[in-house]
Amino acid sequence: MASSTGSGTAATAPSSTELMERIAAVGAAYFQDFAAAAARHGLNSSQAKALKAVLEPVPMRALAGRLGCDASNVTGIVDRLEALGYARREAAATDRRVKIVTITGPGRDVLDRIRDDMTRARAAFDSLAPEQRAALAGLCDQVLPLLLRP
Repeated sequence: MASSTGSGTAATAPSSTELMERIAAVGAAYFQDFAAAAARHGLNSSQAKALKAVLEPVPMRALAGRLGCDASNVTGIVDRLEALGYARREAAATDRRVKIVTITGPGRDVLDRIRDDMTRARAAFDSLAPEQRAALAGLCDQVLPLLLRP
C-alpha cells in the first residue's frame, strides 16, 4: 500500500485507482476555489467556465460540448454573459444560423480577476519548488491528451 503521508519516504507506487482518487480530490478542491472566486465576481461556475471556453470564438453547440451541458442551457449562460458585457454572440460568416460566442475585453478582465482570486489554488501551487512545478506540468501534459481522446 502506498504511503499517504506525503513524507517523501520510499513507498510502493499508488495504483491507478488511488491516483484517480487523488486527482479527483485535487480537481474538486480546485473547482471549489474557482467557484468561490467566480461568485465574488457575480458569476456562477458555469458562467466563469464558459468565459474560459470562449477565449477563442466558439459556436454555441461546441460550447455546450465543452461545458458538458445541453445546448438549451448554454443559451441562458451566454445571455447572462452578454448582459454583463463579458461575451458577445454573432452569426457565423458561413452559416448565419450558427451563433459564435466570443469573449469581450471586460470578459477577459473578469476572468483574470477570478484567476487572481483563486487564493487556495494559487497558494497550493506556489508551495511547489520550481522543479516540482515543472514535473507536475509535464505529467499533466502527458496524461491530459489521453483523457481527452474519444
